[in-house]
Amino acid sequence: MPFPATNPSLARALAARDYNDPTPVQLAVLEAETSERDLLVSAQTGSGKTVAYGLAIAPTLLGDAETLAYASAPLALVVAPTRELALQVHRELTWLYAGAKGRVVACVGGMDARRERQLLQQGCHIVVGTPGRLRDHIERNGLNVSQLRALILDEADEMLDLGFREDLEAIMKATPSERRTLLFSATLPSGIVKLARDYQKNALRIEVGGGDQVHADIDYRALRVMPHEIEHVTVNLLRFYESPGALVFCNTRESVRHMHSALLERGFGAVALSGELSQNERNHALQALRDGRARICVATDVAARGIDLPNLNLVIHAELPNDAEILKHRSGRTGRAGRKGIAVLLVPVSRRRKAERLLVDAGVQPEWGGPPSAEDVRKLDQERMIKDELLNEENTEEDLVLARALLAERSPEDVAAALVRIYRSRLPAPEDVSDPGFGRDSRAVTSRIERSPRDPSSPERGPSAPLRHRGDGVWFRLDIGRKDNADPKWVLPMICKRGQVSREAIGAIRIFDKETKFEVSAEHAAAFAEAMMRPGGAKNGQQDVNISRADGPGSADKPAFAKKFSDKPKFDKPKFDKPKFDKPGVDKPKYDKKPKFGDAPRADRPKYDAASKPKFRKERPAD
Repeated sequence: MPFPATNPSLARALAARDYNDPTPVQLAVLEAETSERDLLVSAQTGSGKTVAYGLAIAPTLLGDAETLAYASAPLALVVAPTRELALQVHRELTWLYAGAKGRVVACVGGMDARRERQLLQQGCHIVVGTPGRLRDHIERNGLNVSQLRALILDEADEMLDLGFREDLEAIMKATPSERRTLLFSATLPSGIVKLARDYQKNALRIEVGGGDQVHADIDYRALRVMPHEIEHVTVNLLRFYESPGALVFCNTRESVRHMHSALLERGFGAVALSGELSQNERNHALQALRDGRARICVATDVAARGIDLPNLNLVIHAELPNDAEILKHRSGRTGRAGRKGIAVLLVPVSRRRKAERLLVDAGVQPEWGGPPSAEDVRKLDQERMIKDELLNEENTEEDLVLARALLAERSPEDVAAALVRIYRSRLPAPEDVSDPGFGRDSRAVTSRIERSPRDPSSPERGPSAPLRHRGDGVWFRLDIGRKDNADPKWVLPMICKRGQVSREAIGAIRIFDKETKFEVSAEHAAAFAEAMMRPGGAKNGQQDVNISRADGPGSADKPAFAKKFSDKPKFDKPKFDKPKFDKPGVDKPKYDKKPKFGDAPRADRPKYDAASKPKFRKERPAD
């Protein structure tokens, strides 16, 4: 379906960019009923919203003219939550309004504010910026909003989440009341609805494709991984899919630095984005991705908000997000504007339940599976090499001369083997990884903590009841017990994490007063013991818990506190005869009272002799 009737200059810009089929949100905002009205639009990220509101405000800015006249003050203001999104919007509107001679200026934090004021003073038609920097320019009289005709709030829900409500209200109060206000948001929580009610007039509400639904062009996959193999699985995923653009999400700056360094060491072209980088460093990183000098970006949630990278087909959640909304925002970086994308969640053993809850809350049904192995990657390398463009290009005469010379000196097998080595040398080597084996289907898998049957006579009841005894396992011990509040609720996940095994590998857990013994299945015991031998394996820095081998389950499988009542020796208390008195005070022995000083006769007391007191006289100096 072609674009509805738009301004000729904007139509030519769309055609030059091969924008032939409008997205649903672009069609919705260009309907006849939306003309010159305030809009409250709910649409998923990556649905073409920037072009949508760029086209929507064209009649307000241009009218019937094809080009814009000089404007000393801006006619439209676009507010975005992050620097990256604001700069991306600036680029989009620049090419869209280039034929209309529209001048677009960006004002974002981290850039030179004086340079921005100079550009504003030279005159412009559209200003794009972040809330804090725009408010600062308005309050310092650097940004004149008296001629404003249109105000657009992009990703309004994210701006509220980031705490920009006060800045947004200050900006909207400073702008003319007769302006058009277009509010775009991925979701419409109560805060957004209240903001629209307070600052919009008779707004038309548009919901495109279900604002709360997950993007249909994203293929979700959840991979079972061992906690210590997250980097290796990430390497294999990048090699397996060979996407021209990939985004790897971590939760902290430290994790970003660690993952970025690991990928660089293995030969990947990768850049990092986190809050500790300056705006200039961020710009260089993003430009490297757009130029093709790098194809992988490792980023935190805040740094990656609003990023739209070319050919971004793969998103890897190396660390699980905190909630379903962040999961959708992360994954929404791919599968944009009708393109297909893949979002992969790496789920360690101890994070399985959290991953299942996130996926349910997000309305996602992923395909569960194990990580791609090194052999899987090598098979794909073989297929890709056979289809490589170098082997399919037409041979020149110079190429054939050199080929004949090589074949004269070497056998065809030697030449082919050398070609294979050259091909592999430019690719990072795949890693050997393992599959923990939990959650083998897409349904939520319940916990395997099987309690012993409750017996009223058994002392092991309640939270400290053991798991079912396996009988063929190897026993280990923890140097904590009931006195240290040991409980299977947190002991079992700790054992699995420290030993890098799944819950299925753990059998009975016996909690005594000062120690805890647990059983590991025979097939996993060797791997568990090896994990304990690694640095930090046998001891947890936070809980200071040591794990070591044990001879068996312990004293007849009976908790230590039972000995207090069954095995405690009994002693006869000696009896002593007390003297009995018929009448009180009759036969009681009498004791002499201790004489006091006041009891002595007055005559026997020493008398004070004033004459015996030494006299001291101050000698006067001689005349």
